[in-house]
Amino acid sequence: MNNPPVISIVMPCYNEQEVLPLTIKKLLELLDTMVSDGLVSPSSHILCADDGSRDDTWKIIAENHSADPRVKGIKLAHNRGHQYALLSGLMEARTLCDAAVSIDADLQDDTSAIVEMVKEFNAGNEIVYGVRSKRATDTWFKRTTAHSFYRLQKAMGLETIYDHADFRLMSRRALEILSGYKESNLFLRGIVPQIGLRSSIVKYERRERLAGESKYPLSKMLSLSIDGITSFSARPMRLIFMTGLIFLLLDIIVAIYVLISYFTRDIESGWPSLMLSVWFLGSLILIAIGMVGEYVGKIFIEVKQRPRYNIEERLIE
Repeated sequence: MNNPPVISIVMPCYNEQEVLPLTIKKLLELLDTMVSDGLVSPSSHILCADDGSRDDTWKIIAENHSADPRVKGIKLAHNRGHQYALLSGLMEARTLCDAAVSIDADLQDDTSAIVEMVKEFNAGNEIVYGVRSKRATDTWFKRTTAHSFYRLQKAMGLETIYDHADFRLMSRRALEILSGYKESNLFLRGIVPQIGLRSSIVKYERRERLAGESKYPLSKMLSLSIDGITSFSARPMRLIFMTGLIFLLLDIIVAIYVLISYFTRDIESGWPSLMLSVWFLGSLILIAIGMVGEYVGKIFIEVKQRPRYNIEERLIE
């Protein structure tokens, strides 16, 4: 590129009052370094997407915006979850920058990897994925389940990047293409690889959180009324599926009991086969109903075509 690109660092934020001042300071220092090195344009900035926080997160964003216009922000009218907050920030940034880097506010993702991402972008890559080089900071359980999840995704035919979360760089063209994906059931890690533009990988080591408590993707709160649950969530049908899995586990236990009884005591003829067939078929039926219900629930949500998020306030200028 003839001129240094304008980079927007997009951060979804939810109740991050403890860590946000540290995060903003560190990212501004990073921008200063990249500008002085001629890597990015002085117009590069930070864009915080406040996901309806209940603490002083938005106040901190506003104060930093007043002190330094490079700190920009949008406030969602309602808590919509990490993926929606991230998408809102990316869609806001696409008209302001040449490329956007998404990163979580806790800065467990290594900010020095952003420098390498920008270099990859300047080399012609339009999507650059931040991929963890190792998971030493994770517990054994988290590491094992995460790897199992990636293998399951691959087995199901889902195209994702192994050990990649939502730390990535996307060019303006990639963001424009992303804006064409209108589904309400957001899973950006699965959507972005479908864009298909030239991409590369930058590896980094994940660090401990700077401050505050760890945030996980938030499940929607169950409504007090049945109408609220059935209008905004596929959870009831998902529970049917989970019940089927539980019965399948019980079926395994019953199978062991039946086999032990068959070889150790006098039992009625046909009883073992009857017990096994009833439990096994019952669990399979519930799993099948739950699986179909999961897809029907997603279709139900998609056809409503409700807005994915609403922006209450902007601090962009």
